[in-house]
Amino acid sequence: MTDPARNDLEKGGATETNRSSGDVQDLQNGTKEDSNLVSWDGPDDHQNPMNWSTMKKVSQILFMSVNTLLTPLASSMFAPGVGYVLREFHSNSAMLGSFTVSVFVLGYAVGPILIGPLSEMYGRVPLYHTCNAIFLIFTIACAVAQSLPQLIIFRFFAGVAGVCPLTIGAGTVADMIPTEKRAGVMSIWGLGPILGPTIGPVAGGFLAQAEGWRWIFWVLTIALGVVTIGCFVCFRESYAPVLLRRKAARLRKETGNVNLHSEHDNVQSTKDLFISALARPGKLFFCSPIVFLLAMFQAITYGYLYLMFTTLTPIFESAYGFSSGTAGLAYLGFGIGSIIGLAIFGVWSDRTATAHTARGCFKPESRLPPMVFGCWAIPASLFWYGWAAKAQTHWIVPILGTGLFAIGLMTVFMASNVYLVESYLMHAASVTAAATVVRSLAGAFLPLAGPSMYDTLGLGWGNSLLAFIALAMCAGPLVFWKYGEKIRTHPRFQVKL
Repeated sequence: MTDPARNDLEKGGATETNRSSGDVQDLQNGTKEDSNLVSWDGPDDHQNPMNWSTMKKVSQILFMSVNTLLTPLASSMFAPGVGYVLREFHSNSAMLGSFTVSVFVLGYAVGPILIGPLSEMYGRVPLYHTCNAIFLIFTIACAVAQSLPQLIIFRFFAGVAGVCPLTIGAGTVADMIPTEKRAGVMSIWGLGPILGPTIGPVAGGFLAQAEGWRWIFWVLTIALGVVTIGCFVCFRESYAPVLLRRKAARLRKETGNVNLHSEHDNVQSTKDLFISALARPGKLFFCSPIVFLLAMFQAITYGYLYLMFTTLTPIFESAYGFSSGTAGLAYLGFGIGSIIGLAIFGVWSDRTATAHTARGCFKPESRLPPMVFGCWAIPASLFWYGWAAKAQTHWIVPILGTGLFAIGLMTVFMASNVYLVESYLMHAASVTAAATVVRSLAGAFLPLAGPSMYDTLGLGWGNSLLAFIALAMCAGPLVFWKYGEKIRTHPRFQVKL
């Protein structure tokens, strides 16, 4: 994507200098303007989401961030209550218990396939509202489930709907926030996907112990109800192509001029447009090396995160004698490390973007330095955590290892997300959907291998195996940093969307 095209996108779509579509020669020579082309009313148009008031942006991003927090909170808050569920439904399968937790993340792999493309067809807000309502319904269903299969199915569909803010949140931020401030705002939004799984087990452990596992879902239901109402009140459509299409339709009705159009008006039938939109995340994943490799790196680190989530409680209960409630406190290492990692990324990335923009040399690769250096924390932390837990050192030592892991994870997660969004601004939701599907599959299935892997290799060598794989992946960010622009702009890898 060229820099002029990027600037147009960040102003919300078409610029005021638009050319005729009725005369091919004039279009090529740029000598004639199209008086029927609808765009923003100048660079300060208040309808352009980039020009919204600070309060309007803050309220939308605030509720979107809380919404994003609740989804991963629901994914992990249930983890400490698995033992109670298995006893109630008379099962002793550790793998089935792990799957009851990770099936929610399996829903993450299905939802983005529809949510991302549909948000680029119909806008962000209809998807937020619809998915929030469905998420709320299936969370209530989980609270009243009468069998283990019912609970698993309800958890899956809750995950399908709940992934909405994770899928289109980055695109919503890109709709409203300019480049030089985008990383900092995305860091605030990024707190949800990491702090949710961290806070969840802490609260869930004590709640399951005191009130039973069903109250975990009732508490989530109350929180979801409040957020859903807040989103209905505060959310406004932010996707510029949809806003410009609506503006053109409104002006056609008001003026009677049927030739008025925006550059984003659809020339395809709804069916063809839908099929094209559904295929977009797959095209990006399989045809763009950058999207493929970054999505795989995200998938590996995200899978490790959920593998550690599902095994941390039994490790601290058996090795350190923690109760199910206090075992949840072991997840605080992830939370503190995540906050540190987000702060490092947000400050570093925005300062780099501001400096590069001022010099006129900003490009998506400007987002990668935090990832280039931070990714090495992931293998280091896995060695640390695994061998410290095996040796049964003081309980704070493995927790410190998980904190270091979270710092590395956040640099990888946030830098790769922002990099992909910067590279595909117009289709930010689709490229985020492609990455979300892959990492969600890893987050759903990798934890299933955890118990058998640790039984065979032990905590030390089991985590060392994961660390060696992560160590090999650390070469990727160096390649992206040095050659990413050449790969991304090479004609062979241009994806027709």
